[in-house]
Amino acid sequence: MKRSAWMIPVAALLVVVATARLGWWQLDRAAQKTQWAAEQLARGAWPALQEDALAKDLSEVPSQTHRRVRLEGQWQTAWTVFLENRPMNGRTGFYVLTPLTLRDGSSVLIQRGWQPRDMTDRTKVMDPPTPQGVVWVQGRVIPSASRVFELPGGPSAQEGRIRQNLDLVAFAREARLTLRPLAILQEASEHEDGLLRDWPVPSSDIHKHYGYAFQWFALCALTIGLYVWFQIIRPRRRAR
Repeated sequence: MKRSAWMIPVAALLVVVATARLGWWQLDRAAQKTQWAAEQLARGAWPALQEDALAKDLSEVPSQTHRRVRLEGQWQTAWTVFLENRPMNGRTGFYVLTPLTLRDGSSVLIQRGWQPRDMTDRTKVMDPPTPQGVVWVQGRVIPSASRVFELPGGPSAQEGRIRQNLDLVAFAREARLTLRPLAILQEASEHEDGLLRDWPVPSSDIHKHYGYAFQWFALCALTIGLYVWFQIIRPRRRAR
């Protein structure tokens, strides 16, 4: 028996098995994320968390993600940070972040809203109107402030008022604040600050997984079709 006689069916079988498994894996991922999205939607309808129930330990954050929250505290405006390269409604700009110190002395990072970038001076930012004294903030829990891809060791990536991303632990040390291990996506406030809050709806990319599954199953079917044609049907036609 020639070597190619057994190599071709073995190779075809391996491709069929691998692509089929990858297709089913993508369907399983889609099912998992569908369940995750349903859980997040349900949490958003639960009663709002109060300050004393807000997570103080990192292990508590997953169970509170996307829960509604209403907090009272004082803004730490000296530590307002602007995260760059954050688009909203097709425009480039910044996400504005400010710590809010709660009644127990701990603080929580608030992702307050979005402001457009000055296209003539890309280093220019404007502090939003921020009232003194005790204010209330309403929003939902997110694991951390918005993050985008950045090259490691980028210049001043974690320093200054304009930053690419913000690490909670490092920022807490820098600001000398006791930060809760999460952030709040602000949705409402008692004072007008001029910031936009058209936050993107949390997406679990479910349709992406269905698309990948279709591609893998299509490749699986193509492999089977090519094998049947070239190894079975065409040789039989030639033999007639």
